[in-house]
Amino acid sequence: MKLLGISGTIVGSKTAIAVKAVLDVVRREFPDVDVEWLDMRDYNVQFCDGRDPMTYTGDTKKVIDLVMEADFYVIGTPVFQASITGVLKNLFDLVPVSGWYQKVMGFVATGGTYQHYLMVENQLKPIAGFFRAYVAPSYVYLHDDHFNDKKEIADPDVLQRIERLAREIVHMQRSLKQNG
Repeated sequence: MKLLGISGTIVGSKTAIAVKAVLDVVRREFPDVDVEWLDMRDYNVQFCDGRDPMTYTGDTKKVIDLVMEADFYVIGTPVFQASITGVLKNLFDLVPVSGWYQKVMGFVATGGTYQHYLMVENQLKPIAGFFRAYVAPSYVYLHDDHFNDKKEIADPDVLQRIERLAREIVHMQRSLKQNG
């Protein structure tokens, strides 16, 4: 079982910190799960131009392959202009629907206002629905106030939600694998 954590941004650090926190819980509590990390800032990915995804090369091909090979995901994005990043949208456009089909997705979002948590409900969940992916019931939204001055997650409630999300995605993936 391969879990891929995705930080869907090329700026800032809080989204990566939050996604890695979920991955850390999975590593600690479920050592049999193979955990991989995809930080979009580490890759020079082309814009999707509508061609067959398998014809891309270089970093774009590497990123598509990482997503396709994973069994389930923790996907993180900051909220920009009340929406997901262009980087994450481009990733969704690059990977064929079959790459996400019937796979478990857990979501993490970071933002500067408390109302931006609604972006998960209004944008990420419908995108997952289009892919016919399975969405974890919980997600984690982190406001700037949930981090201390060292950019560590300092809110105990958020840390509990991170643990819940980690457990849910592993439980869902195991259940689907057993029953599939």
